[in-house]
Amino acid sequence: MSDLDMGLVRKLREQTGVGILECKKAIQEANNDYEKAVELLRKKGFEKAKSKASRATNQGLIGSYIHTNGQIGVILELGCETDFVAKNEDFKALAHDIAMQIAAMNPKYISENDIPESVIEKEKEIYKEQMKDSGKPENIVEKIIEGKLKKFYADACLIHQTFFKDDKKTIENLIAETIHKIGENIVIKRFVRYQIGEEV
Repeated sequence: MSDLDMGLVRKLREQTGVGILECKKAIQEANNDYEKAVELLRKKGFEKAKSKASRATNQGLIGSYIHTNGQIGVILELGCETDFVAKNEDFKALAHDIAMQIAAMNPKYISENDIPESVIEKEKEIYKEQMKDSGKPENIVEKIIEGKLKKFYADACLIHQTFFKDDKKTIENLIAETIHKIGENIVIKRFVRYQIGEEV
């Protein structure tokens, strides 16, 4: 596998509007073949999802999930374009699955765009400190830090988390599949997770 071409990743991001992490995965999987990467995104339903991403999502529903032990609860606002889709069973099922994901995996943010710059900088500082005495060249250290940040996003950001029901999908994949199926833009607007004994 050749080194990841970040120029191609940026181009793919600009051309498709798909999230940076999914673009990286596609370029990596395609071994830096741009056309193949575009095709991979299309197969995963991202292309159709991207074409609807600019549409307003003024309808939707408030989904909720209470874990069976009654110790964890989640409230989620999931947006769509029309009231008709808000009543659709696939849309309701998606809201339920995402609420369960939040209960199980405890994400802190919806996506990396919601993470304050100060938090990202602090993470980078920690990684740099960890690599301080590694003796590795600067460019290698930068790649390692980038990899650690990617792992941080995958843990902390809801859309990048692996779906707890299917480890071959992320929540972003799950949403893209539903967009492809029902033909409307879908957006996670906000969520809150409560756990007994946890300070707010």
